[in-house]
Amino acid sequence: MKWSFPHFMYKGMLASMASFKNHCTFGFWKGSLLEDELGDLGRAEQPAMGQFGRIMSLSDLPAEKVLIGHVRKAAELNDRGVGPSRKEKPKADRKQTVPTYLMAALRRNKKALATFQGFSDSHRKEYVEWIAEARGEETRKRRLETAVEWMAEGKNRNGRYIRK
Repeated sequence: MKWSFPHFMYKGMLASMASFKNHCTFGFWKGSLLEDELGDLGRAEQPAMGQFGRIMSLSDLPAEKVLIGHVRKAAELNDRGVGPSRKEKPKADRKQTVPTYLMAALRRNKKALATFQGFSDSHRKEYVEWIAEARGEETRKRRLETAVEWMAEGKNRNGRYIRK
């Protein structure tokens, strides 16, 4: 049992099933690879998770020999250690455009500037977006002062939630 559903293991995850009030589902963990090698696995007319859609009766499954063949093929993939191909994430431009008013405020406080420059891209982005998304000028100024104060203390945007 994994995630409160039956899972079938053979040298790793092989298949899983889920039950619902009026139907169940069954699918292979590496179903996309099986579809590539075996073609359509018998997609049901009523789609659901798993390769066989909503299973409301035994007639919704393929013939026993066909199903056994799919299980053997899935086991063979696990024997060979084949995994799904990972799509590479596109290399996005990570350069964060820092507003001039923020950089000017940071240059006036060396500790805050050093902290900001030491942050990861995501931490810098959190501060930039928090300050820039302020609708009013008063709010933007207040957030800018707070941000510089926090960065001078070495805190990231959510530093108050980090346990010491």
